[in-house]
Order: sequence, then C-alpha cells, then structure tokens
Amino acid sequence: MEHKIYPNVSIGKNAVIEEYVIIGVPPRGKKPGEILTVIGDNAVIRSHTVIYAGNRIGNDFQTGHHVLVREENEIGNQVSIGTASVVEHHVKMGNNVRIHSQAFIPEMTILEDGAWIGPNAVITNAAYPLSPNVKHELKGAIVKKNAKVGANATLLPGITIGENALVGAGAVVTKDVPANKVVAGNPAKVINDVANLPYGDRR
Repeated sequence: MEHKIYPNVSIGKNAVIEEYVIIGVPPRGKKPGEILTVIGDNAVIRSHTVIYAGNRIGNDFQTGHHVLVREENEIGNQVSIGTASVVEHHVKMGNNVRIHSQAFIPEMTILEDGAWIGPNAVITNAAYPLSPNVKHELKGAIVKKNAKVGANATLLPGITIGENALVGAGAVVTKDVPANKVVAGNPAKVINDVANLPYGDRR
C-alpha cells in the first residue's frame, strides 16, 4: 500500500512520505477535506504514521514509525516525534521539540521551544478521569523552553516544568518544577541545579 493523502492537505517541498502513511484523517464529526492540514518543507514521515486533519506543522518535521498525531495541533519547525509515540489533539509545540519513542502527549499540553521528552515518558491531563465534566477540565503539562523530561517519567495534570529544568528518569512529578532545577524520585523533589551537571547550563 502506498501512502494515503486526504483532500485539503498541503505538504511543502522535498517531503519524504513512506508507505502506509495516512495524512488528513477527518476527526469525528468532520468530513474529509473540511479542515485544512499543513505540513512544511523537508518533512520525513515514516511508515505507518497517521496524522489527522487540522494540524499545522512547520518545516523539517520528522516522525518515526507508527506515530499517531491527532487533530488541530500547532507544531513548529524542526520537530521530531519518535516511533510509536502518540500526540493527542490541541497540543502546542514550539520549534526544535524532540519527543522520543513511545511517549504520550495528551490534549492541552504545551511544549515550548527546545523541549525534550524522553522515551516512554507520560504526560497526563485529567485530575479526575471519571468526573462527569472531565472533558471540560483537561489540563496538560507545560514544558517550558529547553526543559528535559527523562525516560519513563510521569507528569501529573497541569504541571509546569520550568525553563532548562531536568526531570530525572522514572520521576513522578506532582508539583511544578522551578527553572534550572533537577528533580527526581516519587514524588519528585529538587536534588540539584542544572548548572552543576556535567553538561552545565547550555541554553
């Protein structure tokens, strides 16, 4: 099977779109082509990726294999989403965002410029999943500029990870993380300053 492109999809120059890719899938309640989908120049979209309609994606976008990107996200330039990761709808990503393999990015999440999400990291957005009003109370995390979230970390709903902060592998983040701090553990606690790490403060 070759890739499938729905109507009203605009893809820039020099795109590489592999087999079994589907772009422009209409979300529930919408017809094919009803919502414009835009992907910039130099995209590399690998096999079995599915991108729903209404996404606005910048230049130099890349996916691994089996990536799902739901509808109506705003995605900047030079963004990479790793194999088997899921990005739900109404997510905002800045430029130079890196999402590694098998990460989960739910609705209403904000990833600012240079945010880095490690493999198997999970962001949550529903404080009370069985609440009757849960769909109206979703609040994803905000990962600020150049912040990094380590492998297998979990962020609770509404958490802010400050600029240049580092969340250690396996951490469960229940409170906001200050800028330039390192947190680890369950629940995550501040254990260091980023400036003290071997790579230092390289914003």
